[in-house]
Amino acid sequence: MEKRWAEHLTTDIDTVNKLAEELNIDEILAHMLVSRSVTTFSEAKEFFRPELSHLHDPFLMNGMTEAVDRIERAIANGESILIYGDYDVDGTTSVALVYLFFKKYTSHINYYIPDRYLEGYGVSTKGIDYAAENGYTLVIALDCGIKAVEKIEYAKSKGVDFIICDHHLPGDEIPQAVAVLDPKRKDCEYPYKELSGCGLGFKLTQAYSIRKNIEESEALQYLDLVVVSIASDIVPITGENRVLAYYGLQKLNTNPCNGLKALIELSGKTDFFTITDIVFSIGPRINAAGRIDDAKHAVKLLTANSTQLAEDAGFIINLKNAERKEFDTNITEQALQMIGNSPEMISRKSTVVYHQNWHKGVIGIVASRLTEKYYRPTVVLTESNGHVAGSARSVIGYDLYEALCACSDLLEQFGGHKYAAGLTMKPENVTKFSQRFEDVVASSITEDMLIQQIAVEKAIELKDITPKFFRILNQFAPFGPQNMTPIFMTRNVYSYGYGTVVGNNHLKMSIRQKDSIVFDCIAFGLGDYFEQINRGTPFDVCYTIEENVWKERRNIQLNIKGIKTY
Repeated sequence: MEKRWAEHLTTDIDTVNKLAEELNIDEILAHMLVSRSVTTFSEAKEFFRPELSHLHDPFLMNGMTEAVDRIERAIANGESILIYGDYDVDGTTSVALVYLFFKKYTSHINYYIPDRYLEGYGVSTKGIDYAAENGYTLVIALDCGIKAVEKIEYAKSKGVDFIICDHHLPGDEIPQAVAVLDPKRKDCEYPYKELSGCGLGFKLTQAYSIRKNIEESEALQYLDLVVVSIASDIVPITGENRVLAYYGLQKLNTNPCNGLKALIELSGKTDFFTITDIVFSIGPRINAAGRIDDAKHAVKLLTANSTQLAEDAGFIINLKNAERKEFDTNITEQALQMIGNSPEMISRKSTVVYHQNWHKGVIGIVASRLTEKYYRPTVVLTESNGHVAGSARSVIGYDLYEALCACSDLLEQFGGHKYAAGLTMKPENVTKFSQRFEDVVASSITEDMLIQQIAVEKAIELKDITPKFFRILNQFAPFGPQNMTPIFMTRNVYSYGYGTVVGNNHLKMSIRQKDSIVFDCIAFGLGDYFEQINRGTPFDVCYTIEENVWKERRNIQLNIKGIKTY
């Protein structure tokens, strides 16, 4: 599929030039900083040198004092505390962190993860009943609860207090819990709004440590769990998240907890783990537990107090991940066949596919794969408990949530955001929904949105890529949302020598410009350009810059993301 290259243009040239001079860096790197809203010397210093001292005072968060007061009282009185969290990576890492931290200060503590299929997302009636029936008088809910207004009232009637730690957008009414920690509350003046659920759990333990004069290291030791949540929940790696991710990666790569160490070993990767490595290697394994079986397996892994227990739990998790992959592959193939065999579906501006026997736990992954293939808003539906449940994914620039709002009369419930959502409907509404969704998308999406985009940081010359440039570029890490690995564009390059096609249609080549050195390149999946780039005519490339290590030899390599020939 042909992709369009969209270059980010900075109009604030004066700020770029000033920053370049103050930092003694070239204009390209200064441009990158300004595009990331780093515009002053002090902001750049904080960006390049994250410090734990940059973390905000947790008591600036609305409700934090009340939360710590209630936990302090519960521990002092010997009350039983239940740590409750969602079944995804953010939820299970949150539960593991808060459970491990407070377990040191009370023996009356346990955790609870709702069943994805029997209870669904968030605070459940069944979970509240479990707490009440087993004598838990305080529940700390993590990564969920901000809209559980009626459930919290029900809990109060059962004598169960709740502390809610959530990072999702609140509704019009805030639940009447003992404390509701959510930086996105309109009445919360906490300086940073984009914490993950596990990040909020960390802030709670940080606040308790301050109150009780506990060594800071007692809370900081769980930053490996925090960075896994940051990466997997795709929150912006800016501000406080950047600090947490920076130190979390250090912990993950030097002294991870037993559970994460087991997952790292299962991944087979031996060098430095990055945010991207977490997203593609650690996150899916943790998620597989809740998708295929029971997310309590993930918490058991992450809280394992010995290498053997971690290895045993990791083995189970890995089996579930293999099972998840098989479901994912089979369902994706079936869905692609459905679309490929229907000229009407191929010609649509949206994709809606339904099969009553597809596994609910993987339809979100399948929706993402179909979106990658056809690049248009996509909904994958399956039957679940007498209803039809679905996961939806969108393309850059198109508001999926608004499209679902236009179909709301056909839905039982739905929720999510611009690019991803979940929904349920009655079986008899599937055909009507499919047509309505197509009509809405077709009338509101633009042709540009239907062409996959490569976001180009800046057009540069190959001669700009110097050792100093590459060294400073690496200091932009950790990369992730709102600080993505930069993709550069260079025009009029020539193949040097003769390229080759290796593996599964991958192109290996070397390129240069008139006044540049030669750069080795790898272009995954772009082997079809072999004949064109070897004609001796110029072409354009977009790429990331990376270090290639081969037999202890290190050199700068360009990872080609796109080629345009003339």
